Amino acid sequence: MSARAAARRRVVVGISGASGSAYGIRMLEMLRGVPDVETHLIVSRSARQTLQLETSLRVEQVEALADVVHSSADIGASISSGSFRVHAMVVAPCSIKTMSNLAWGNTGELMARAADVALKERRRVVLMLRETPLHAGHIESMLRVTQAGAIVFPPVPAFYNRPQSVADIVDHSVMRCLDLIDVECEAAPRWGETSRALLSAATGPLPTTTDGEPHERSNSH
Repeated sequence: MSARAAARRRVVVGISGASGSAYGIRMLEMLRGVPDVETHLIVSRSARQTLQLETSLRVEQVEALADVVHSSADIGASISSGSFRVHAMVVAPCSIKTMSNLAWGNTGELMARAADVALKERRRVVLMLRETPLHAGHIESMLRVTQAGAIVFPPVPAFYNRPQSVADIVDHSVMRCLDLIDVECEAAPRWGETSRALLSAATGPLPTTTDGEPHERSNSH
């Protein structure tokens, strides 16, 4: 392996069977544009059905977006071992089943196993949980994975950036998720940064200080 390849950060992307396969696809697309990231993809059996329902892409086309593809049944894959160093793991979207498997140590399939290994190695694990409403058992599982070190990240839309399409909403959630694993990506406006022009257009010019810098506008009451 070359020094350049060895220096690439390995990011595991799991696509579970929950609705919202666009999140996993878009994440793979964004990560392809990050030169120092190597993606490892797991597509669950249920996700293969969801992809057919929600997109016009074949599973093979989604897998082609990743650097390395692992079968969800391959419990002996490289990413199932702590000695195979990864930077982070994201499950996008994450089903209740996948989260619950991780919460209760049900690691018979690779997706939960890889996430469990990442947690024990103190790596960042982000679960883009796609379910609502939630009952007490779901919330208990959310608590357990959080206590183990995972981040539960429901892809709740932000509307301050005036999204014009579903793609805008997906981009913003995926960008925020990548923030959590320290992968730089500027796919959508950020509040107080690239969104300042949008805020000014919506509310009028921001008040400025004597040196011409804009004051921060507070919404607190």
